[in-house]
Amino acid sequence: MSLSDEERRTMVQLEMERARRTFQEVEILKSAGLWNGVCNRLYYAVFHAISALLIHDGHQVFTHHGSHALFGQFYIKTKVLPDTFGKLYNQLQTMREQSDYNCAFNAEPEELETRIEPARQMIETIDKMVKD
Repeated sequence: MSLSDEERRTMVQLEMERARRTFQEVEILKSAGLWNGVCNRLYYAVFHAISALLIHDGHQVFTHHGSHALFGQFYIKTKVLPDTFGKLYNQLQTMREQSDYNCAFNAEPEELETRIEPARQMIETIDKMVKD
């Protein structure tokens, strides 16, 4: 399905709003000590920002794997964005999958603390890229 320019702008705006709201949930869950929830929300905050970027640039994505592949292909390998963003996205996906699907997994606060600010920077960078 192809989007009109207006539909694309609307979708990008909605995805970025979702990224920001989801990132706010990270802070709430962190304050409550709910670190597995932090894993989930941190990943999804970045995922929604990346989705906004992909939509902005006319890419169609139907799966999480597809978003990873296109993000790597068009933004990391081409050096549009730094390698650290690609690594962070991969780390967050792995942690999110462990926290969501492995009942024996407990997220380590120290490990997540080091990823919150880089995730915020990544979302802010993408937000600047998709502003018209």
